Formats: sequence, structure tokens, C-alpha cells
Amino acid sequence: MRTNEEAARQILHGAALLATRARAERAGKITLSQTGVLRHLAHSGALTPGELAERLRTQPQSLSRAFAALEDQDWIRRRPDPADGRQSLLEITPAGTEVLAAEMRPRELWLAGALESLTEAERDFLVVAAGLLERLATEEY
Repeated sequence: MRTNEEAARQILHGAALLATRARAERAGKITLSQTGVLRHLAHSGALTPGELAERLRTQPQSLSRAFAALEDQDWIRRRPDPADGRQSLLEITPAGTEVLAAEMRPRELWLAGALESLTEAERDFLVVAAGLLERLATEEY
């Protein structure tokens, strides 16, 4: 039986290899930080810059260029936070949704093709594992 530390090493190794390959399969039209911002806004809805930075595990200042570039392209918009007038909310625009889909499409096609080599049970197992990985990544321990 493997220890939690051994399991952690194996999971991290596999996840890192998959992430590296997925990054290589991207369209490359926008930066990785811009992709992360758009993905979080598409998934979570409007967020403050601070909330978004927290979810991306970084500081809001380090995302200011990404925010500015995405706003310049009209891929995100900033509006006042109705709950706190001192804050603003960032939200993805329809054009941002389109550019994100175009950026993610090559990754999805690559992975869909790779999944063809697996059995249905293996694919189902990976879907369950993906849900567990997401839960581990988003919960605080």
C-alpha cells in the first residue's frame, strides 16, 4: 500500500505532465495568464480583481497587465461592484468567451483524440478523478 506522500508525488507528476502537454496543444493566441483569467471568469462569473487573483494564487498587481490587455481587446469588462462601490467587478464578454473557446479548442481536440485509446471505464474513471482533482485544488486544507 502506498503512503499519502507517494500518492501525492505520483498524482502531481501525472497532472504536471498532462498540464505541460495541454499547454503545448493550445492555440497560443493569448497568454497563459490571460487564458487563466478568462477561464475563471467564464466558470465563476463576475469577480473582483482581488477574488480573481486569489483563485489564481497570485497578487492582483501581477495580473494588472493581463487585465488591461483583456480590457483593451474587449474580452473582459469592468463594472462597479453593487455591494461595494470602492470595488469593481470583472466579467467576461461574449467576445472573450469566443477567444477563450478558440484558445481551448486545440487542447480539447488533442485530449479527445487521446481518450479514444482508453476504454469507456478508463475514461469514466478519469472524469471522476478530474472532479476529485478540482475539489482538492479549490478546497482549503
